[in-house]
Amino acid sequence: MTNWRGLALAVLAALALAEMARLAYPRVRDLVFPPEATSAALGYQVAVANGCFACHGPAGLGGVHNPGSKEGEVPAFTEQTQMMYVKNTDEIREYIQDGAPKRRRTDPDYRVQRNKAGLRMPAYGEQIKGAELENLVAYLRATSGQILPDEKLAARGAELAAELDCFSCHAPMGTGGVPNPGSFKGYIPGFWGGDYDELVLNDDELREWIAEGHLDRIEHHPVGGIYFERQRIKMPASGDYVSADDVAALAAYVKWLHAGAWKPLLQ
Repeated sequence: MTNWRGLALAVLAALALAEMARLAYPRVRDLVFPPEATSAALGYQVAVANGCFACHGPAGLGGVHNPGSKEGEVPAFTEQTQMMYVKNTDEIREYIQDGAPKRRRTDPDYRVQRNKAGLRMPAYGEQIKGAELENLVAYLRATSGQILPDEKLAARGAELAAELDCFSCHAPMGTGGVPNPGSFKGYIPGFWGGDYDELVLNDDELREWIAEGHLDRIEHHPVGGIYFERQRIKMPASGDYVSADDVAALAAYVKWLHAGAWKPLLQ
């Protein structure tokens, strides 16, 4: 009887330790392999914390009715809508901090239109400043559709990325951070920083990721393969749907994003 009792206690202790390890794993993982947060991903969190999406729609996609306004709804952040409202990046900052750029605030016609609208852009000058302001600007620029490559192959890749909805998983302009339960770091990696450097060692690996949706080096790794299999969201094999030339175009665009040498239409 004593042996059975001891065995039961040992099993319970092992289960308790296993549960403690499971609960502690995310914290330990984040200490050993800290999650990468790009400026735009941090800007998304600033937008969430300050209620931006209540008026601009989920993820800034728009569609929120605004009675009395000239447009009839609150403008989105996406699909180059920003081009209609701002002339440069400084005006994005003015919209956030002052509710509108100075050139519009001093325009009598604009003030009349603004006063008619049911929903009006608040001034966040006291709440959003410093690093939070710059991160939110980075997020807005990433969602704007106004940062496009000049090089022909990469520009074609940008069109394909939009058609294939690549940014639904990798976030606007590949900023990353979309949750992915079961994955190694708990989120879908972006194209901007160190996560990319660990996952893509050369052009061949980049094309393999895009065309095949996996990488042999990681899929067959004794540790990496476990997380690759258990992650809930898996990379699709785009090579099944697009040509080899299109895969090359997508690779060129991803490399352009990673390089960070953007030439935005906003100056």
